[in-house]
Amino acid sequence: MATGACGINCGVCRLYLQGLCSTCGPGVSAEAQKKRDAQIRILGAPCPILDCAYEKRIAYCLGDCTSFPCKRFSSGPYPYSEDFLAMQERRRREVVKESAPSGTPVQVPDLYWEELSQRELIKLCEVANATPHGQRSLIVPFFNQDLLIDIQKKCVMRMGSTGPVEVQDPLLTLICLVYLLKVSRDDIFNELVTVKDLKESHFFRGPHAIDVVPLIKRFGHDMPAFQKAAESIGGVRTNMADAAYRINIFPKVPVYYLIWLGDDEFDPRVSILFDRSIERHLSADAIWGLVKLVSAALLDSNQMMKK
Repeated sequence: MATGACGINCGVCRLYLQGLCSTCGPGVSAEAQKKRDAQIRILGAPCPILDCAYEKRIAYCLGDCTSFPCKRFSSGPYPYSEDFLAMQERRRREVVKESAPSGTPVQVPDLYWEELSQRELIKLCEVANATPHGQRSLIVPFFNQDLLIDIQKKCVMRMGSTGPVEVQDPLLTLICLVYLLKVSRDDIFNELVTVKDLKESHFFRGPHAIDVVPLIKRFGHDMPAFQKAAESIGGVRTNMADAAYRINIFPKVPVYYLIWLGDDEFDPRVSILFDRSIERHLSADAIWGLVKLVSAALLDSNQMMKK
């Protein structure tokens, strides 16, 4: 491809069109390796941006790297201006408001908090495999971290090394509440199904269809990137497909992501599987939201965990 890891599209450059310069290509491409080797041979050192993308197996810095914009861009004379990088950094720090399939912002009903406040905390923790924390709070394992659910303050907080930090993601908060309100005493069935096998399979159509296209675009030809992303959010490798990971979202809600890499004969594929018991612990719309969260975490694991 004619677009380099830094984002510059060589395909519209006269030097490239006249054969006077070659493209660096995305960081995971053969073009990147060839350009990097040539730079070392001719210049004595590679472009630091290309070198970093190549070593970290990042296709495009702007879309795939959670550290963009980094010092490799700001310390050099090009390819971007200081104002452009400042704009990128500012807008990437802004909290993205999750949307429902209708396009409206996700909201957490006060009714859910009120209903949760009526539950007996000890019994709720026993059923949800959570831990009591004071009189009106509990700690729930989520991905590879712990969340503090403060019922009195009506907020969800991430337990960090320096203390709890409030979560700014309404979708995450909503799914936590649904899990605590719906979770049953049933354990995991160890029977894997797709959304088509669920009782409410009709829900996952139209605007509620599970979207795996971004995952295919990002990981369909890049196994190391998929492995790194899955393991960064606590995924455990399982023996399925070309690569598959079990990701424990809540104590009773594992989700499986499977990938088949593309080649000259077949297009890449991604499948998402659930334990048959998931409908005992989450509603259909919460399952949809959960998949959205997990997929976002895989595509941008560091950023999701900071919300």
